[in-house]
Amino acid sequence: MSIASVALSPALEEVVNFPGFIGRFGLDLDDPILIFLSISGSLSPLRVMESDLIASVKLRIQSIKGFFVKKQKLGYDGREPARNDSQVRDCGLADGELLHLVIRLSDLQAISVKTLGGKEFELFVERSRNVGYVKQKIALRENELGNTWDHELTLDGEELDDQRLITDLCKDGESVIHLLIRKSAKVRAKPVGKDFEVSIDDVTHNHNSVDGRRRLISPQEKPKDFFVEPVVVNHEIEPPSLVKELINSTIEGLENGNGPIKSSDGSGGAYFMQDQSGHKYVSVFKPIDEEPMAVNNPHGQPLSLDGEGLKKGTQVGEGAFREVAAYLLDYPITGPRSSPLDQPGFAGVPPTTMVKCLHKDFNHPNGYSFSPENTKIGSLQMFVSNVGTCEDMGYGVFPVDQVHKISVLDIRLANADRHGGNILVSREGNDGQIVLTPIDHGYCFPNKFEDCTFEWLYWPQAKEPYSPETLEYIKSLDAEQDIELLRIHGWEIPPPCARVFRISTMLLKKGAAKGLTPFAIGSMMCRETLEKESEIEQIINDAEAIVLPETTEEEFISTVSAIMDCCLDQHSRN
Repeated sequence: MSIASVALSPALEEVVNFPGFIGRFGLDLDDPILIFLSISGSLSPLRVMESDLIASVKLRIQSIKGFFVKKQKLGYDGREPARNDSQVRDCGLADGELLHLVIRLSDLQAISVKTLGGKEFELFVERSRNVGYVKQKIALRENELGNTWDHELTLDGEELDDQRLITDLCKDGESVIHLLIRKSAKVRAKPVGKDFEVSIDDVTHNHNSVDGRRRLISPQEKPKDFFVEPVVVNHEIEPPSLVKELINSTIEGLENGNGPIKSSDGSGGAYFMQDQSGHKYVSVFKPIDEEPMAVNNPHGQPLSLDGEGLKKGTQVGEGAFREVAAYLLDYPITGPRSSPLDQPGFAGVPPTTMVKCLHKDFNHPNGYSFSPENTKIGSLQMFVSNVGTCEDMGYGVFPVDQVHKISVLDIRLANADRHGGNILVSREGNDGQIVLTPIDHGYCFPNKFEDCTFEWLYWPQAKEPYSPETLEYIKSLDAEQDIELLRIHGWEIPPPCARVFRISTMLLKKGAAKGLTPFAIGSMMCRETLEKESEIEQIINDAEAIVLPETTEEEFISTVSAIMDCCLDQHSRN
């Protein structure tokens, strides 16, 4: 992983006026900041303003250095990377001080691919990817090659296994890997009684077998080396058929030898599970013990000393429960799912469930054996085909209703980690209508509002009023009913988290009823700077100063409600 250190220091001498940049955003020329990007030992100066958003800084780095915004990670003082909607001044920089940041950039490897027909092209992939991923990239790029999974990639005459990591292919730091792609033999199997009949097709010569020879393989010759089981808490609840299909398709993929593929994105362990053909992903598994700052985190993050997660108000090891809870509470506009029928949720959270899973390809730092102590428990979420994330395209093309549905979910669940990278973009129908799918809800249901983050807050769609249909959905929400629903499914939401959930749901309902936009409501929940408390935090502080120590939770929520009404009335008048 390449590292780019960033040093920020006040530069009150000459001001550099970036063409079209300052005027476009209406910024003053006060307090310019000089940033030094140190990459591979070379320094590149870059001037920005104290009022610039971190997102703007990243865009400038992308335009000058070519490092994509989604690959940049800015961190300060050991805390979670600065939010894109934060300003440079929010980093706490004072006159005369020096601020050191670090930008972590994914290592890309150039790969030169040549076919037997003589065609050549070049790909760029992350070194943490495997050969199977390269084949997928080739399939997307070179349709005329047919099914790329019927081919093999070779390096210096050696056939490469699909699970081989790109980083393992690098020799002496060479900048380009030269691969040759050619058709290979395909193994086909079909059941014959209790055995399997296996034939080998030489697809290069379009034959159905090799020398017409076939042999029978008994199932006993290949012992099962994995398992996937649902975690069932309440046997009276029948899961939706989509959840059943999710688990079954994951099992079928593993049975056919298509193991998990570790994602190189994110700060926790996440694995793409393949279908039985090995041609596509069907689910994403996130083990509890591989969460950020957890004991078996595969990215080398330090272990949490007090149990708190990367986001304030969250706990390490509870991310999977929150992922499932987000799906359960994202019920259809008709209300909570009362039957196993497949009804998509209002915001479109993919079907998610808790499972136990055992496989050698997960992170086992102490070694692996097929035994109960190596079993992983985590969330299994349906994989959603997409054309990218919201970070990959301009937010101006997103439909208002798609942004609003995510705003309802995030405000309600007090999401502490909503950014463009965890909103998938898909196109549906003949007209290619854009559909947004929210994922990664491991930082919902915090026990405090301190780190609530909504990137959509600064999109123009957020300043549009909610539609009548959305208002009806918001009106139907019931926090107590939702807490009970989670309890029935096995999660006793901790009291501090339940309090935050009650207050966030209350704010959404009251704010929407008064005609406030997602921007207005969301702004009450999110801090403007790291040190300045949000309006909802101030409301809670005022309520805590009024009530007596022996006050019940119901009485406290009632006090918060009264103070909130006064604040919302003021917002309505404005």
